[in-house]
Amino acid sequence: MRDVTPTEAIDLVGRFEAGQELPEQMRADVRLLGGLLGDVLRESGTPGLYDDVERLRTATIQAYTDETDQAHERAAAIAEELPLARAEEVARAFTVYFHLVNLAEEHQRVRILRERDASPQRESAVDSVAAAFGRLAEEIGDDAALSRLQALRFHPVFTAHPTEARRRAVSTGIRRLADLLGEHDTTLPEGTDRRRVERRMLEEIDTLWRTAPLRAEKPAPTDEVRAVMAVFDDTLFTAVPQVYRRIDDALQGPLAGGRPPVVAPFVRLGTWVGGDRDGNPFVTASVTRKAAAIASEHVLLGLERAANRIGRSLTLDAATTPPSDDLIALWHRLRAADEDAAAEIAKRSPAEPHRRVLLLIARRIAATGARNADLAYGDPEQLLADLRILQDSLVQGRAARQAYGSLQQLIWQVETYGFHLAELEVRQHSDIHARVLAELEAGDARSEEAEEVLDTFRAVAFVQERYGVRAAGRYIVSFTRTAEDLANVHRLARHAVGPAGTPPVLDVIPLFETFADLQAAPAVLAEIVEHPEFRARLDATGRRLEVMLGYSDSSKDVGPVAANLALYEAQAKIAAWARESRIELTLFHGRGGALGRGGGPANSAILAQPPHSVDGRFKLTEQGEVIFARYGDPAIAMRHIDQVAAAVLLASAPSIEQRNSAAAAQYADVAATMDAASRERFFSLVKADGFASWFATVTPMEEVGLLALGSRPARRGLSVESLEDLRAIPWVFAWTQARINLAGWFGLGSALEAVGDEELLRGAYTRWPLLRTLVDNVAMSLAKADTRIAREYLQLGDRPDLAELVLAEMTLTRDWVQRLTGGGLLGNKPVLQRAVKMRSPYVDALSLLQLRALRALRDDRLSEADGADNRHLLLLSVSGVAAGLQNTG
Repeated sequence: MRDVTPTEAIDLVGRFEAGQELPEQMRADVRLLGGLLGDVLRESGTPGLYDDVERLRTATIQAYTDETDQAHERAAAIAEELPLARAEEVARAFTVYFHLVNLAEEHQRVRILRERDASPQRESAVDSVAAAFGRLAEEIGDDAALSRLQALRFHPVFTAHPTEARRRAVSTGIRRLADLLGEHDTTLPEGTDRRRVERRMLEEIDTLWRTAPLRAEKPAPTDEVRAVMAVFDDTLFTAVPQVYRRIDDALQGPLAGGRPPVVAPFVRLGTWVGGDRDGNPFVTASVTRKAAAIASEHVLLGLERAANRIGRSLTLDAATTPPSDDLIALWHRLRAADEDAAAEIAKRSPAEPHRRVLLLIARRIAATGARNADLAYGDPEQLLADLRILQDSLVQGRAARQAYGSLQQLIWQVETYGFHLAELEVRQHSDIHARVLAELEAGDARSEEAEEVLDTFRAVAFVQERYGVRAAGRYIVSFTRTAEDLANVHRLARHAVGPAGTPPVLDVIPLFETFADLQAAPAVLAEIVEHPEFRARLDATGRRLEVMLGYSDSSKDVGPVAANLALYEAQAKIAAWARESRIELTLFHGRGGALGRGGGPANSAILAQPPHSVDGRFKLTEQGEVIFARYGDPAIAMRHIDQVAAAVLLASAPSIEQRNSAAAAQYADVAATMDAASRERFFSLVKADGFASWFATVTPMEEVGLLALGSRPARRGLSVESLEDLRAIPWVFAWTQARINLAGWFGLGSALEAVGDEELLRGAYTRWPLLRTLVDNVAMSLAKADTRIAREYLQLGDRPDLAELVLAEMTLTRDWVQRLTGGGLLGNKPVLQRAVKMRSPYVDALSLLQLRALRALRDDRLSEADGADNRHLLLLSVSGVAAGLQNTG
């Protein structure tokens, strides 16, 4: 097939871009950023780089639109014939392009959100808390709905699972570009400000191009802690109280801000960063202490700055707003503790009692961070008591707007974050607990492992003593199989402190991960709540209990279809047991970012849960690229929190619970058929002789482990002969990179084929939320896959039987998904479909470069030097594909 001429190439690319039906402003952004990248490649790349990038880009677009083997082979030939050094440059160019396209898409989302916020119909959005409250009130009455709103809880837990392929330096550069793109919107065409902004954007893109895309070494756990802190500092500290404010505004209308809010602070942050030691030997007790200290430092600094800012603006004269007796008494107490500062503040604010008090409160917050025992607050409750005295005094002085304005947001921040910011959770494997306990009870000399396990409990006690019980105390037991696995935690805690010591306050949380463990969960829970320490903790907390469900390993264990059905059944049974036992249950969802690990839109998943399994409380893990995608921008973070909270509130509406219950009963036989067929199909693949080594050959699984993504190792052990030792993240990551995405869909086609009745299944897709969520997520997974490229990866292994099994199931699954959804993949989600189609040919270019490198690395004759060069090309392409597909593991 001949090369296209330059004129034909321009026409082809233009027709492809026009066919994406982008919003005009986003189209302009993509064109601007892409044009600036082209300038950078001409200026800073080696001679001819821009032409080679365009040649490969044109070829992959032609292959994507023509869908012919001949066009695909031509694109593959271009990728293959590039000199290795040039191939690396091309891979980097496409990776930078994806960062810029992702930025343009995010900016368009922010633009839409701002336009929606400016609209008088903002609160009428069907997936907002205000709308959910209105619907709930219609069903159960205003008072009952308000009670549920005030008991609402959304608890995201940030984890350091290694799924963020971008370096922090790259992320920071993109954020600077985002600010410039926003500034660009405000400039006039042909004006000097626009030229200035575009010059600075060109500089930033040039810097992005020159920045090494791969980390030189794995980050330490404390580096991961600081990366999460950047999200808190830049977004969450101010975004969360703004969410509360918007909801209160919507519910109270013009009266909002002039009387007590009806919204209680419902967000609680959790973190495993610095606490999750399951399979990560680098997370030690020392790291846990440091993680808590770093988080506390950030939140106290944020609270101090907020208190100072509000205090400086609280210039209410005593004549117009007289202080209450309690405020006067508080002033005297604060002045006695900090005489010199009080005198200086009183001199600057002689008749402004509320301002004086808040500025001294700010000094006490600073002293808390500095560990100044004479001035520090002992706990957040002491600070809240002072702030409420100040608020009450303003109300009594008829300054309600000041009482419930910025000051209320500061109170919300203290209630949400305390002095610890995020509740630090510890996680460890049940087998390690059992091994250490056996060692201790045998009376042998303590091993290094045993000392570290015991020191973890001492670290928890230290964190609780310094930052409060809320700062730490949740202890998650991975691979919980029996009640003894949970009781062992309390036994180890007693060993850690000795006979005379007091163990830390612990909420021990079982993590049920495998298919068998999910089935055994209700019996394990019924047994453990009779354990003395558990029973005492239930009594102390009002019979509250958390149970964690693992999506990742259950999916790797039995396949995505059977895992989803098993998770639904386990939740239904656990929720029923909790109601019978008068336990306030919170289910903790260990969802990954990728679809193969329980990812996908959280709000639709929440509304598909079994009755009483949510009950106004939702906790889930957020990790890697998901953290920055959902919480990196303030507008997007506020929208995400509002959407999830709305779904959590609405999930307990009688109509939703009745719908889900009725659908589960109506389609129970369908579920049973799908479960059996999908598992049989999945096992025919993963239990085939030699599957593990074949998987490692046809995907970049081994090479993914070389990426310096996070401090955590990719495997629990050293073996690659068994999937049991492979973590779920590289399992998903490797299939994603191979453009197969098998972990997100395999078995669904066979499951639906086993049912066979298309009319029945169409009805189930409409009326059964669990199936609809599953099918929609599979559609997304398949839309990001590519059959032609997948076939080339599968040919790397000498197992045509397994390759054909995968491709046949992919075809069957795609066919059934399209029949149920009534169109092409993602045809019912046009915005998502557009985003995938816009990226696909560019991802194809990187996949072809990756295939080239992987073929070379699978050749035993490859020299050591060539192996290193090809490995570097492959890792560059991995980073680029992750950016293009916008998920990893």
